[in-house]
Amino acid sequence: MTSTPPAWIVWSLRALATAHLAGVLAQAALAGLFVTGDVDLLIWHRDNAGVTHVLLYLQLVAAILLWRPGRGAWWPAAASLGLVALETAQVGFGQSRALGLHFPLGMAIFGLSAVFAVWTWRAFRHTAA
Repeated sequence: MTSTPPAWIVWSLRALATAHLAGVLAQAALAGLFVTGDVDLLIWHRDNAGVTHVLLYLQLVAAILLWRPGRGAWWPAAASLGLVALETAQVGFGQSRALGLHFPLGMAIFGLSAVFAVWTWRAFRHTAA
């Protein structure tokens, strides 16, 4: 990074990355409950997917702001864009019932989202105000 980005951008990115991660975790829990027989949770899984996807697009906006005009690193925007691509594929696999692809991709999305959220909290320790 070339300079310390404004705190409001850092906090926006942290909040959105953390909310997105929570949505991804909820997706896994809802999927697990659905496959054990509670078929009503498939609707919740679908609706939570929409909310989680919107949170990711907002995370992408915050990551772009971190880069320009925030003068931060460019890679969080690229990583967020990569997650958008993966989640878009995830939605397609889920809608087509390609569960052999949907389940492992969901696990990968969870791992990548967790790493990204942790990074937002560790990278800017001195940008708290």
